Amino acid sequence: MLIKNVYIDNSEKLIDLRIKEGKIVELKENLIAIEDEKILDLNGKLLLPPFIDSHIHLDTTMTIGDPEYNHSGSLFEGIEIWSKRKKKITYDDVKKRALEAIKAEVKHGVQYIRTHVDICDSNLTALHAILDLKREISDIVDLQVIAFPQEGIFSFPNGKTLLERAIKAGVSGIGAIPHYEFTREYATESINYVMKLATDNGLFVDAHCDETDDESSRGLETLAAKAIEMGNGRRVTASHTTAMHSYSAAYMNRLMRTLKLSDINFVANPLVNMNLQGRFDDYPKRRGLTRIPELVANGLNVSFGQDDIKDPWYPMGNGNLLDVVFMGIHAIHSTGYDDIMNSYKYVTYNAAKTLNLNSYGIAEGNDANFIIFNSKNFYETITNRSEIIYSFRRGRIICSAKPSQISFSSDCSAILKTKED
Repeated sequence: MLIKNVYIDNSEKLIDLRIKEGKIVELKENLIAIEDEKILDLNGKLLLPPFIDSHIHLDTTMTIGDPEYNHSGSLFEGIEIWSKRKKKITYDDVKKRALEAIKAEVKHGVQYIRTHVDICDSNLTALHAILDLKREISDIVDLQVIAFPQEGIFSFPNGKTLLERAIKAGVSGIGAIPHYEFTREYATESINYVMKLATDNGLFVDAHCDETDDESSRGLETLAAKAIEMGNGRRVTASHTTAMHSYSAAYMNRLMRTLKLSDINFVANPLVNMNLQGRFDDYPKRRGLTRIPELVANGLNVSFGQDDIKDPWYPMGNGNLLDVVFMGIHAIHSTGYDDIMNSYKYVTYNAAKTLNLNSYGIAEGNDANFIIFNSKNFYETITNRSEIIYSFRRGRIICSAKPSQISFSSDCSAILKTKED
């Protein structure tokens, strides 16, 4: 197949792309079609590598209002509500809801997902459902599954045992939630335990770390220090880290040195943390995000995630990472033209680094995985919420859409008619 006239990664030069046996085999200007080759001429559309959702909870999705709504909007009320809902989950219930969320994300160009699955359940029902789903959907989505101790490791009965059982079930990585443990000592112990357990089993670490407004929450320094000690920072991710927005300048200055040495990844979740954080503030209210510009300026990798879709922590969400990026760049004042043009990297190349993906991106020899927008660059895409008109996976179209058209009534058209018309 020959795809002609696309702008790759915001380039200003039109490029042609040839696909053979699911791979990108040629990238050049003005490629000539070979005999019987199918041609798709896109006349100047934007082509990007597929989107990556580096943080979502597929086991909790689509449960909003069941058994009740989160009226305070806080993280901790959300955990309490989920603890009640969790009692009635079934294998089929989890798979059905998770598949609905995955379908929504695929429609919006996502082909890689890292999901955190609550393992504070003696039967590990949700985990088994998601692991089976991972195998079933592998033709359209690569799914990394993180065993997530939602109610703590040392503060939940048999927390260590459940984590060890999850590893045997076949997860990609393990997590922690130090800010929810009963004590600071438990918090530190949980991180040390997870880091050793992951290393011993060749797994990723992705910890929900300091997702609180409490400036005394300091799990991140322990996570980063262990990564330095063990030399595995690139396989370690600190998700949320919202307490960082409350740290003093003096402490942050010391912490940043540790973070740079650690080379760990960060995931911010703009939609959800802008919603959850600052709930106990009067005025001024904190925005609730980690220090993204500072982390990036210091050479650390930051990606964005959806986090939640219609569950006890977030009442909205539709799997469109354009919404996540849009909120994120507003919240961190990253709205210069170049900032906007490059903001897609939070859900593409940066996220690929978080997930440790190999051979990701638009290059000869890579799988022909990419998405094509009804726009010419990412500024236009995110400003107009341009549609994804094609999503290619290993050289075949897995999703397509026709651009929406709006027709004005005759009287409205007359009013809006310009002199040039």
